[in-house]
Amino acid sequence: MFTVFGVAYSFGEFFGPMADEFGTDRSETALFFALTTFAYFALGIVTGRIADRHGPRRVVAFGATAMTIGLLLTAEVESIHLGYLTYGLGVGIGVACCYVPMVAAVGGWFEARRTLALGLAVAGIGTGTLVMVPLVEWVIDNQGWRDAYRLLAIMTAVLLTVAAIGAHRPPTSAASPVPIREAIRGRVDFWILYVSSILISITLFTPFVFLADYIDTVGGTGSAAVLLGLIGMSSIAGRLGFGAVAARIGITGLYQLSFLVLSLSVLLWIVADTSYSLLILFAVVLGVSYGGFIALSPAVVAVRFGVVGMGGVLGALYTAAGVGGLVGPPTIGAIIDASGHTAAQITALVSGLLGTALLLTMRPPPTPV
Repeated sequence: MFTVFGVAYSFGEFFGPMADEFGTDRSETALFFALTTFAYFALGIVTGRIADRHGPRRVVAFGATAMTIGLLLTAEVESIHLGYLTYGLGVGIGVACCYVPMVAAVGGWFEARRTLALGLAVAGIGTGTLVMVPLVEWVIDNQGWRDAYRLLAIMTAVLLTVAAIGAHRPPTSAASPVPIREAIRGRVDFWILYVSSILISITLFTPFVFLADYIDTVGGTGSAAVLLGLIGMSSIAGRLGFGAVAARIGITGLYQLSFLVLSLSVLLWIVADTSYSLLILFAVVLGVSYGGFIALSPAVVAVRFGVVGMGGVLGALYTAAGVGGLVGPPTIGAIIDASGHTAAQITALVSGLLGTALLLTMRPPPTPV
């Protein structure tokens, strides 16, 4: 998770240099990230199911290969449209093969303190963002964006090979999972989770893609890489904190709270303008709530649907984030081009609040599964 999301969430640093070289507008450039996000969350339903049946090791190894090749090819592209294919498939397959299978594996190995274990596991996402984004910024500034992709390819090959070697099939995966359609049939709570996840994902991906562009546009003096790193660092605290607290007081209410705080954090971004101190506060609040959202999502699935076949159900739910990632960044980019950043920020805020309102209609499960 450190590797795949460190790579994926560093895209904001590539946004400007690639747009400048290829002469593309914000919406077209954002589609680069959007297609990739859709690919890795949409493919999660497939990789999760394969991992349920055969274990995570070979799935992670395949993802490592695809992601390494994709990054190397992206470093050589001469048009952004070819990059849609090389980066979208390479990174998309890589994340899909690592995230859902490994989260499901952790959920299968731990029972008594599952929420805390999942929080620790997905803390790698925040750590990857914290480390990778400043590194990518430095390489782009000194060597160019193509060399940054080559460096990420080398790191991916090494780190994901180690991850694949250490990936072990949990004991629960020996049981036969029920078909996904059967697992979610008649489950209104699944569709509440699904639609609310689409809406909150639009909110979440907006700063990941456009924060660097925002700093450049408003003339801020601070570094966007530092802000993205702060989001990553704060999300670690959110993942661990929400995971530990949920183990004691319940998951559903905290999950709803994470949606609300994530949505309202955009208000800080709106009022910040060029104030870097307020942007830092925004990054911290967003990071903590985003960390809670990511840490609690698999725990919510485990509690409501059980751990047998968890990879398939979790993969199905994560296609919602893929839809949000596909629709959100290009739409937000078009709004920025037409009406400016404030209109885009308000759109992201409204999307998150609608998702929160829907999620608040979901009641806690009567008994843990």
